[in-house]
Amino acid sequence: MNWDEIKGNWTQMKGKARETWGELTDDEVQEAKGDREQLIGKIQEKYGIAREEAEKQVSEWQNSI
Repeated sequence: MNWDEIKGNWTQMKGKARETWGELTDDEVQEAKGDREQLIGKIQEKYGIAREEAEKQVSEWQNSI
């Protein structure tokens, strides 16, 4: 699924994101609004990981849905 599809279906994708990154709150996932960069930033901040690792996780998640 490409990112435009994810962004367009963010209401449905929020649950899948929460399943993957359970430490993110509903509000944090909602704030991302399907924006890849915001999601990466929130994951990076919440999990204390490097940007490259957060990007890798998001790419893997994107490819899995």
